Amino acid sequence: MFRSLNYLNGGLFDDFRRLEREMEQLFGAGPWPSGIRSVARGTYPPINIGSTPEQVDVYLFAAGLNTESLDISIQKNLLTIDGQRRLITEEGASYFRRERFDDAFHRVVTLPDDVDPEKVEASYVDGVLRITIQRRETTKPRQIEIK
Repeated sequence: MFRSLNYLNGGLFDDFRRLEREMEQLFGAGPWPSGIRSVARGTYPPINIGSTPEQVDVYLFAAGLNTESLDISIQKNLLTIDGQRRLITEEGASYFRRERFDDAFHRVVTLPDDVDPEKVEASYVDGVLRITIQRRETTKPRQIEIK
């Protein structure tokens, strides 16, 4: 059945492996880490978003942040988080691998349309920034009594 895939000096799968190696050489030599725990540029810090009928919770995982370097704003249903993390490095040390980012970051998250931008709370505990946005009262489900 797969005999038709075996052509071009060793088969189609060998060509795919060669292409994969070339892509790794092309994109893997960048200034960002390439480890199993690393994330792609532009996705730092990682974010989880959960919701209930009453609120939306945003969790931003970024240990070592100074809360004074954070700027959190919300406009309609767009949550913007700007910040900067500086890592302390030893003078004269040369690193052969660095998996922690240090630099400015900018994340924009689109939230559900029914969030209330006037009811937002933020806290930073143990390297996790938690932002809680309440939903509008008018959009919360309400029980209707049958008479």
